Amino acid sequence: MSSPSSSAPPASRFNAGYDTWGLIWSYVHDVLVLNAGLALTTAPLLAALAADRHPWRAPAPFVLLSLLVGPALAGAFGYLERVHAHGQARAADLLVAYRATFRPALARWAVYTLPAWAAGTDAVLLRHTALGLAVSPALAVAALLALGTGVTAMARVAAGERRLARPRRQALLAPAHLLLRRWPLALFNLAVAAVALLAIGRQPLLGLTAVPGCALIVIWRNLGAMHGR
Repeated sequence: MSSPSSSAPPASRFNAGYDTWGLIWSYVHDVLVLNAGLALTTAPLLAALAADRHPWRAPAPFVLLSLLVGPALAGAFGYLERVHAHGQARAADLLVAYRATFRPALARWAVYTLPAWAAGTDAVLLRHTALGLAVSPALAVAALLALGTGVTAMARVAAGERRLARPRRQALLAPAHLLLRRWPLALFNLAVAAVALLAIGRQPLLGLTAVPGCALIVIWRNLGAMHGR
């Protein structure tokens, strides 16, 4: 006669509890909301990039459309701020955060992204010239520094820093100071953004449905660590 233990069904190798599944689905929900929000708020820029893969040849329209990225990032970070504060958020909360931060985010993003466009375009156009061999690396670094500072500023806008009473010059320089002081995390954020852009460039449809939200969550958490949160 076989023992009772020998006839018992084998235990499952993967038996996640209710809390684990809740965390998984919450993460998936946040990623989908962020992806949809970014696609909606930057739709004109995405359409222009789909039509022309070489924006540096005629940068003027892309410079204007790229201003949409700042408010889109601020709205996404605002959504993540609500998730952090309350444990969950609705999709509509992203649009609420987008509307609430649109003006300050647009103003600050323009301050950082316009110099980034100028430096980046010059680096690309001059890279095969004698002068470009000397100045293109410095211009590329300046463009990346400006963009990184802009992303940091969008996180500060989403966190409500626009309501703090401080001199305007100090408010504009604070993200750059933070970026340089916490450069390892800033460099990691840059690597995450670069991998995300490469993935989207190789598989646009698949990349846009999965990658941006994941990258934004990682970047936002690193920015929180840079702020000492």
